[in-house]
Amino acid sequence: MVITGIHIASYGKDFENTYRLIDLLEEINTIKGIQRIRLGSIEPLLITETFVDRLEKLEKVCHQFHLSLQSGCDETLKRMNRRYTTEQFKQIVNLLREKFKDAILTTDVIVGFPGESEKEFENTYKFLEEINFYKMHVFKYSPRKGTKAAIMPEQIDGNKKEERSRRLIALSNKNEKAYNEQYVGKEVEILFEEEKNGIWQGHTKNYILGHYKTGENIENKILKLKCISAEEEYIIVG
Repeated sequence: MVITGIHIASYGKDFENTYRLIDLLEEINTIKGIQRIRLGSIEPLLITETFVDRLEKLEKVCHQFHLSLQSGCDETLKRMNRRYTTEQFKQIVNLLREKFKDAILTTDVIVGFPGESEKEFENTYKFLEEINFYKMHVFKYSPRKGTKAAIMPEQIDGNKKEERSRRLIALSNKNEKAYNEQYVGKEVEILFEEEKNGIWQGHTKNYILGHYKTGENIENKILKLKCISAEEEYIIVG
């Protein structure tokens, strides 16, 4: 089961009682037949010690967390009107990794936001290197009519956006391959979802994509298999 929405961290705020997202997750965790619970993109500030202390007790929750960062530079985050700083974000990452040793962290990053100087971009690059996300979804800023950002000064040249995007995608690919390689020789549990050309594809509990060649129908089955090799975007099991 995937818990998704525009802003899932706000779940329950419109209720008269204090029932929140973590309460919902605890209830879902008790439902027979549901084997995995995966959270969609979450607001970083949702991750508090109290939230994580309760979350780690839920054995069905997948240890993959998509935290929407957008920029690794505090000045850029301010212009984006984000409510967190890079230091707060780092503390959140450390908390998750402390509680979930196999946690995989993914994120969204925007390059070329108005006013993003070379120095600001380099700050973002260094921060992303330090955090070492498993995967980063990189977007080039595109003006949207009617938004404040669209009329901000210092709009960034398209070629610069492209260059910055390529650098971050290369970093993301490097991180993903290095992380996948750590699983070679280890056993993993994969929930298989679909078959393409004789190769079944599915995900581990921390959401690494696995490929398995078999003639059997293993749709919706969880199998424990050994990781044979690692590619940039997936592992091969057998």
